[in-house]
Amino acid sequence: METITTPSGVTLAFDRFVGGAAGTVILIGGAFGYRKFPKMVELAEKLADEYKLTVINYDRRGRGDSTDSPGVYDVENEIEDIAALVAAAGGSAALFGWSSGAGLALRAANSGRIPGITGVVAFEPPFVVNRQEFVPAKDLEVKLHQLVASGNRGKTVSFYMTKAMGVPRAFVAVMRLTPFWKELKATANSTPHDWAVMKDFMRGESLRPADWAGVTVPTLVLAGGSSGRLLRNGARAIAEVLPTAKHVEVAKLSHNPKIDLLAPPAGEFLVGLARKADQ
Repeated sequence: METITTPSGVTLAFDRFVGGAAGTVILIGGAFGYRKFPKMVELAEKLADEYKLTVINYDRRGRGDSTDSPGVYDVENEIEDIAALVAAAGGSAALFGWSSGAGLALRAANSGRIPGITGVVAFEPPFVVNRQEFVPAKDLEVKLHQLVASGNRGKTVSFYMTKAMGVPRAFVAVMRLTPFWKELKATANSTPHDWAVMKDFMRGESLRPADWAGVTVPTLVLAGGSSGRLLRNGARAIAEVLPTAKHVEVAKLSHNPKIDLLAPPAGEFLVGLARKADQ
């Protein structure tokens, strides 16, 4: 484990997987994600071993071994975190984001604050672009912040999964009986950071090209053919408004992905970025 301290005083913990000379990528997890999550580790290892990428797999603020800014939930702070990680990577890196982590990767690239970003892989950013499936309540943030402040992590997990992510209550009830529930509770208090990233783009409204004009680096938007329609629609919608994006839907891939299906398109794209940089 390595650590850095950001300008705002947050300590970020990360693992560095050194694969070769094919460039560097920073992995950004989604809601409840953390760097020791088995599939994040598997993805990091595969990108390093098979695609010769150097991979930085970090705990976003409030998760794992990273510290937090309790009560302060602002996407600009997480963009600052990514800037610090890019600097730690040597000044340039691509970003791979999963779910709300994909939304954060795109917002970081869009910010213009990190010139060292070389490209983005966005895996199923949860944009809600119509009202045909699920739209979170407008006042969700108030209740979420109250639950986090109360310290009831179990209720926070249930609330965020059902009200922000649209997970059926019956599925959440089953998850409570699994060993994984403990891991969800451990990262529950970080969910306001995910909401800060995504809240403006989960209102059931079409995405506007002007809001994303700053994403000028090569971008791959990935979706799974076995994922729900909401996620597939969101991935297609953001790819359509980005200036330089390619959209790929991978058969049999889901939001809880098999890494053997997710890694190839991501790895090939990221290696391609490094090759273009060398030309």
